[in-house]
Amino acid sequence: MSKVDVDQTVRDLEAGKTPAWITEHLRKYRETGGAEGHLFDSSVGGGVGLVTSLLLTTVGRKSGEKRTSPLFYGTAGDAYVVIGSKGGAATQPAWYWNLLANPTVEVQVAREQFTARARVATGKEREQLWEQMVRVYPPYRDYQRKTKREIPVVVLEKESALT
Repeated sequence: MSKVDVDQTVRDLEAGKTPAWITEHLRKYRETGGAEGHLFDSSVGGGVGLVTSLLLTTVGRKSGEKRTSPLFYGTAGDAYVVIGSKGGAATQPAWYWNLLANPTVEVQVAREQFTARARVATGKEREQLWEQMVRVYPPYRDYQRKTKREIPVVVLEKESALT
């Protein structure tokens, strides 16, 4: 994969378009059942190499339809941690608004699929998890500098396996 233009990605997302590289990553993840796509070469977007990614499926707060987003993740105990960066855009990602409206989500990590309860980390927990995720993907810090909003840190607490 060639280098990703993060600013163009943000413009596309703000315009309601999914960039081709995200569509391709999602396709590969789904078609291989998570065998491919779980590890993503973040250097294409300014990262430092391979990072782990998951698929987060939320229910659209307006449409009621399922929406899936590939996201980099870290862990906190048995939970997974994702960041609502949207590349430092001025607005929150749609998936974030969706999980606020309905915190029961579906998650796929490699080949494992499960339901989870999403919650937004706050206070000291947020600070600690934010720093952990910046170590996973350093450009998050640059994204925070680009926007006036506080980029959310979301914890996904596993509930039950999906079959």
